[in-house]
Amino acid sequence: MKRATVAGLAGLACAMLTLGVAAPAATAAADRPRLGNVQKALSELAKSSKIVGAIGAVYVDGRKVGKGSAGTRLLNDKGGRIPASARFRIGSQTKLMTQVVIMKLVTEGKLSLDDKLSDLLPVVVEKDLVERADEITVEQMIHHTSGIPNWYTKELVDFFDFDTYYPPLELVKRSRTVERSQEPGEKFSYSNTNYMLLGLIIEDLTDHSVSREFERRIFDPLHMDDTYLPVKFPGGIKGPHGHGYYPDDKGKLHDFDRLNMSYGYAAGGVISTTDDLSAFHRAFALNKILTKEEKEALNAGRPAPEPRPSEAKSGKSADSQVCGGEYGPVKGGSTGFSALTYTSRDGRVQFVVSVTMGANHTDPAIDPQVKKAAEAVLCPRK
Repeated sequence: MKRATVAGLAGLACAMLTLGVAAPAATAAADRPRLGNVQKALSELAKSSKIVGAIGAVYVDGRKVGKGSAGTRLLNDKGGRIPASARFRIGSQTKLMTQVVIMKLVTEGKLSLDDKLSDLLPVVVEKDLVERADEITVEQMIHHTSGIPNWYTKELVDFFDFDTYYPPLELVKRSRTVERSQEPGEKFSYSNTNYMLLGLIIEDLTDHSVSREFERRIFDPLHMDDTYLPVKFPGGIKGPHGHGYYPDDKGKLHDFDRLNMSYGYAAGGVISTTDDLSAFHRAFALNKILTKEEKEALNAGRPAPEPRPSEAKSGKSADSQVCGGEYGPVKGGSTGFSALTYTSRDGRVQFVVSVTMGANHTDPAIDPQVKKAAEAVLCPRK
């Protein structure tokens, strides 16, 4: 198996005593960007019949300068307000955390971005779980160019199954029933299967769970004390929080608070807060969680993601950027919820918002409403 081939990474594998990104002394008022009222923006957002509740907060140089909560915890104006400090599912924002761990393993010489899936996880060949595994690289899985089909579809899993635990390899196996539509490395094609496999690679190389690696390399160093990746079924959200809803085939809304933990893992399972998620994205933007060299290696050859209307993607796209491209969100979402973190180009400002819904999360009317709220906060009109 090849080892780290990224120039300049070998000397970077030092112990992470702390990665806490301390906020500097209070930023002078004149130096702060002009921001809108978070509570007002979220209250407008929650007027939508498709939104049950929303919480959010905006941060400048690591300090919270505004927050809000609108709507209610439960459907039909029940349950009271969601605490602004409540935990929520971050969905595919988890993928960026998985990328961080993978890059640290590259730096430590435990794998290379051009290592083949078949070498790292021989079981996928032995059990014929992934077609052309001997051609697919780690880099292709990170960038969703592997061509491995996505298991997270209504055709392959039951969204309404809250009680059955599916090991990651079982979900990978389901993707094998779908015909490949591209060559390895040919183009971007979003697939959660990539990140189930990356999670298994992390566990095989470290002898730790993905949850433990997240804690050791990200959550503990950044003091993300309210963040966790569930490891015990059913793995719900701790503390009072908003409930998301999703319609069945007849349009009846069902409470999806018990979202099946199996469907998360290294692809989308982390639960966090606005404070913690802001700390993570600020550290990432300022090269505190990955070095500049590691990020350059990670992003080398990253393709522009194609529109993916069926589910939220982890990454930035032109139509989702706000304020003339000054802010681009990292987004996660699934049945019942959407969570976005907007970060300024210079890394100084983060706006974190969690939305719980009373509609299909793919409803095309929802994203523009959230974008409008973000622009009201990050680039308010004079």
